[in-house]
Amino acid sequence: MMLAIALLLGSAVLIYLSCEYFVNSIEWVGRRLGIAQSAVGTVLAAFGTALPESVVTFVAVVFGADAAHREIGVGAALAGPLVLSTIAYAVVGLVFILQRKNSGNILLSASAAGRLSRDQSWFMGIFVLKVGLGLVAFAIKPWLGWLFLLAYGVYIWGEMRKEEEEDADAEINELEPLKFRPHDPLPGIGWALLQTVVALVVIFLSSQLFVHQLGEIAPWLGISPQLAALLLSPIATELPEILNAVIWVRQGKQTLALSNISGAMMIQATIPTALVLMFTPWMLNSALVWAAAVTMLSIAGLYGLLRRGMLSGGRLALFGLLYLAFALGLGLIGVR
Repeated sequence: MMLAIALLLGSAVLIYLSCEYFVNSIEWVGRRLGIAQSAVGTVLAAFGTALPESVVTFVAVVFGADAAHREIGVGAALAGPLVLSTIAYAVVGLVFILQRKNSGNILLSASAAGRLSRDQSWFMGIFVLKVGLGLVAFAIKPWLGWLFLLAYGVYIWGEMRKEEEEDADAEINELEPLKFRPHDPLPGIGWALLQTVVALVVIFLSSQLFVHQLGEIAPWLGISPQLAALLLSPIATELPEILNAVIWVRQGKQTLALSNISGAMMIQATIPTALVLMFTPWMLNSALVWAAAVTMLSIAGLYGLLRRGMLSGGRLALFGLLYLAFALGLGLIGVR
């Protein structure tokens, strides 16, 4: 047990350090490719950190030995957005409060809040359709998976077409030196891509170690495998996005932090959904419906605050309470 705890803590530290390298290199990739700063968060960073989770879902639903293994992919398709919309956003709020002396009192500019609110409206529309399909059964449902892939393609197209001048209000535009080339004022795209790939490989491997050790420790804490899968494992798989957000907020780049979470949620709402629609019946049980309801409540609340210009670090931190409500709800439903 002591070894499992040591490996758990060690893998968490390794994830954080590799995230430091990832956020450093992905900004340079965006700069060298001429991509708007917001799109760096919503597309490049989000795709990089969400790719390992999508691969896990793909393996579970396509190559799962039985229905139980395929259910892992089904649960991940809903648990990921839940964690991001509650814990990840709350972490941004908490870190911003702690860093307020360095970051000022404004969490987001008006234009950045407008862009983020549009992302939430995109997510809500897709997520409602996703959950609705999980409540009914009909013959052509698997073919609808292509619609979710198309929706993500349209979203990426819109994000990548954003002009750099839209980000003139970004908090900090200066980039730290590329860690692989600390003395090079303008590193080449090859070095930035190499650092990105190496960081992603380390993030993926250390995240898998973290999840495995969490599974070893959960029974010792008296937590059932089902409860661990619904409550603890999703936090572990979304840890890279959460730590990316911590790093960016500490640097005073709240827009990048929130864009990364928002972009990761769009991936979670489309690509894993397409996979589970194509390869599973995609019928939601009561626990997954509850997870969807809490996710929608969180996003609707965030959307309302953004539209009214009322989002603050303190209000964002309160979204973490919704994950506690989710956990209590699982107890009422009977998940142990």
